[in-house]
Amino acid sequence: MIFGAILAGGTGTRMHVADLPKQFLPLGDKPTIIHTLEKFLICPRFDGVYVGVHADWLGYMEDLTSRYLPAEADRIRVTAGGGDRNETIRNIIDAIEADHGFREEDVIVTHDAVRPFVTLRMIEENIDGALQYGAVDTVTAAVDTIVVSQDGMVISDIPDRRKMYQGQTPQSFRISVLKQLYQSLSPEEKSVLTDACKICVVRNYPVHLVEGSYTNLKLTTPGDYKIAQAMVGGDAL
Repeated sequence: MIFGAILAGGTGTRMHVADLPKQFLPLGDKPTIIHTLEKFLICPRFDGVYVGVHADWLGYMEDLTSRYLPAEADRIRVTAGGGDRNETIRNIIDAIEADHGFREEDVIVTHDAVRPFVTLRMIEENIDGALQYGAVDTVTAAVDTIVVSQDGMVISDIPDRRKMYQGQTPQSFRISVLKQLYQSLSPEEKSVLTDACKICVVRNYPVHLVEGSYTNLKLTTPGDYKIAQAMVGGDAL
C-alpha cells in the first residue's frame, strides 16, 4: 500500500506575520495546507493521506478538511505530530500500522505542508522510486556557488557546484527500510538528524534522486510567503 504523509507539526516561528502556524496561513482563497493536500489527493495511487499536526491544532485541522475537502474525508487521516519532523513521521507510521497493519512493501511519501506547489509528476516519481530503490529524495541542482565556512567568518571551501544539490520534499521510503534504519541508530546519531534521508545516509543506505523544481517553494520566511501569494494571485499579509 502507498501512503502520503503531510508534515505539519511546526509552529512557524520564522514567519512572524500572523498568530497562525504558517501551514494554516491563507494562500489565495484557502489555507496553504489545503493547497498541499489537494496536490496529494489528485494522485489516485494513495491508499490514504495522513496529516501530522501539532496536538494543539488537531481540531483546527480536522475542521479545515471538513470545510474544504468533504468529499475526500475517507482518504484523509489527521494525527498528532511530534517534536521534530522525524518524530512526526514516526507518529504517522504508527497511525498507518494501527489502521492498516504492516506490509514489507508499504511506501510512505513524506512532504512539507508548506510546499504547496509540489506537482503530480514529482509525487508519481517519488512513489516509483521508493518502490524500486527503497529511498528517494527530491532535489534541484544548485544554481549558486556553494561556500563552506567552518567558523562563519572566512571561507573554508568552495565545492564543485556540479555535485551540489538543494534538497526539497517529497522524501519517500519503503516503511520497513526507514524503520529498520532508524532503530539501528544510536541516541547520538538520532540527535543530529536533520531530515528523514539523513537516517539512510548515516547507515550508508543509497538514496536515489528525483528531480524537483525551483517552483516547489517552501514557505519559511515572509519573503517566501509574498512570492507564493503572487504565484496564486493572492494578497500577502
